Amino acid sequence: MDPREKMIFALDVDHFEEAQQLVMEFKDHVGMFKVGKQLFTQCGPKIVDYIKLKHSKVFLDLKYHDIPNTVAKASIEAAKLGVDILNVHASGGFSMMAEAKRALIEAGKSPNIQRPKIIGVTVLTSLDNNELKRIGFDIPVIELTRRLALLAREAGLDGVVAGGSEIEMIREICGKDFLIITPGVRLEEKKDDQKRTITPYEAIKKGASYIVIGRAVRNSEDPRGLLKKITGDIRNALTL
Repeated sequence: MDPREKMIFALDVDHFEEAQQLVMEFKDHVGMFKVGKQLFTQCGPKIVDYIKLKHSKVFLDLKYHDIPNTVAKASIEAAKLGVDILNVHASGGFSMMAEAKRALIEAGKSPNIQRPKIIGVTVLTSLDNNELKRIGFDIPVIELTRRLALLAREAGLDGVVAGGSEIEMIREICGKDFLIITPGVRLEEKKDDQKRTITPYEAIKKGASYIVIGRAVRNSEDPRGLLKKITGDIRNALTL
């Protein structure tokens, strides 16, 4: 695989025009663009349409979490937009995840809809063991992630979103074809609001299918140069 295909660029901005500029600047350097709540709330489906018109892939990062019927219907609408990957919160439960996957399979039978991959969010990288305790989970991040990853696989999901420290464990229990998308990727010690971070090389070496990058590149004095360095790191991780 081209190392660039392993990179998902987060369009975490609040204006359609800024997102357009980022897509044009980086579409030949990354494999996919992530559209999250901030951007989608601001400009809606037109940003997905724009990215697809530029022949790039879309990861719709809206983290659906609701009753099974609601999530299933939202997933179908996402599929109609032509997104390549969408996600749901694995903590929404087995029935919610299984119903969403079933709905996508049915929707994919239409000649006009290609079924997107659906993945489950395990434990947000902004959370650590102390934060989990504060919200009532008296188990460590690694154990909760393990349970949610297994539940997502049982429900038929294509993979999960998980922090860097959980990659190897998930790869071992869920198999080589299970997708693992890893956010919280950083090139230096600064963590911002992320508490569980990892470098691109480490993430790919451990078995991540994709890494999510954004702020570190956007705020760089030489974004394209930095992307080339990350590409080299990923290539090394895949070959060494």
